[in-house]
Amino acid sequence: MPIRPDKQLIIIAGPTAVGKTVFAINLAKELKTEIISADSRQFYRELTIGTAKPSPEHLKQVNHHFINNLSIHDYYNVARYETEVLDTLGKLFRVNDKVVMVGGSGLYINAICNGIDELPDANVELRLRLQNKLQKEGVEVIRSELMKLDPEFYAIVDTYNPNRMLRALEVCLSTGRKYSDLRKNPNKVRGFTILKIGLNIERKQLYSIINNRVDLMLEQGLVEEVKLNLKYRNLNALNTVGYKEIIKYLDGEISLEQSVTDLKTNTRRYAKRQLTWFRKGEQYQWFHPDEPEAVIQML
Repeated sequence: MPIRPDKQLIIIAGPTAVGKTVFAINLAKELKTEIISADSRQFYRELTIGTAKPSPEHLKQVNHHFINNLSIHDYYNVARYETEVLDTLGKLFRVNDKVVMVGGSGLYINAICNGIDELPDANVELRLRLQNKLQKEGVEVIRSELMKLDPEFYAIVDTYNPNRMLRALEVCLSTGRKYSDLRKNPNKVRGFTILKIGLNIERKQLYSIINNRVDLMLEQGLVEEVKLNLKYRNLNALNTVGYKEIIKYLDGEISLEQSVTDLKTNTRRYAKRQLTWFRKGEQYQWFHPDEPEAVIQML
């Protein structure tokens, strides 16, 4: 596929709570274009507070794609995301020279930049065995085994996403090779150029923002949002930071105070893993979130 240098996808990535949403909106408004979300948790209509979606006011400023486009009951994966986003980009590039993509889901961003990896088909028998182990022995056993078999992938995976860890384990055990090695296929050529912008701030400041955001989520009704979806706790969409901690509180396993402490701690750890992902072998140019003018000048 020939690359059209006049068509450019501008990716705004970085850790959670760093300020990607406002930065991307300001950039899109300046470029008079639209935004594609690359935050896999913001796809779901039922989950708003715990996923830190853009506010209704923010969504009115610029047209966003791939926010509230799914139900938590819908089956979805990164392969479908790749197909649907490329189709959307094809339509947007007919009227825009530049499109902004923003989010912190590195796997989904990588699928658009490089294509998904050609991994072996699912081993149903092995997958069932691993799922039974997860149910009987808990997620710590899965984490420990993945860390032993593929420490490189363990360093960047969301360890609160058991399905992703199970898939990696399944590949390791069925092939005898590291999942991280099998994911290093040659990149697919896209019909547009890609500019990767990373946002980051001093770690102490980021952690303070994360703590304050969690407090705000509670004020906005996070516990009530989890209660509304509590009967769907086994769905993958709720097996994530921000929901698992509150579910433990609602189940009576821990106090609300402890669940909030855990939520802040796990969110900070998630932010650290995101930075590890985006810094590892990726051609990101890094900026402070208060520097949209510097990016505009560069463009």
